[in-house]
Amino acid sequence: MREANGAAAADELYARIEDAAANTPYRMHRTEEGFELTVDVDVPQWRELLTRRRITQVHTYRVALRPEEKIFTLTDVVRTVEYEAGLGGVRLGKTVSVGRSVSVTTNRTLGGSGSEQYTFSSAEGHRLIRGVAGKLGWREVQPVSVKIALGAAVLGGLGAVAALIAVAAVKWF
Repeated sequence: MREANGAAAADELYARIEDAAANTPYRMHRTEEGFELTVDVDVPQWRELLTRRRITQVHTYRVALRPEEKIFTLTDVVRTVEYEAGLGGVRLGKTVSVGRSVSVTTNRTLGGSGSEQYTFSSAEGHRLIRGVAGKLGWREVQPVSVKIALGAAVLGGLGAVAALIAVAAVKWF
């Protein structure tokens, strides 16, 4: 019975977030572990006299669920493809960032009919997911990738402090 309640809770969370994302640029789909909420980020394109550059970016909020406990993890996956062609040749680059990402992109276009502005903030997707999940009694825990990054940061900080103490001790004596 507990497993059925967990499945029902996961279905309700999915349906509520799907409703909240309706009529927005976000797309949802289920995964084996939970679901993903994805949005194409409108990145400004540069065209120079002798060079053409294009960047495409897709931001995915990967949500893994533990429905029996009403716990979820939220991981950002940002895929960027960059294409540049010009006198120096053609360059193609692709990056994938996984973890916790906070980014803001703003694009303003001035045209004959006035100006258009597009702004993307990764915090919007975070708020959408956390807001719905919180109302339904779900609790967020940090994904493993974020825990590893925090551990590396703490270890690096301790190493820096140890190095400073060693330098001070050498200078003191």
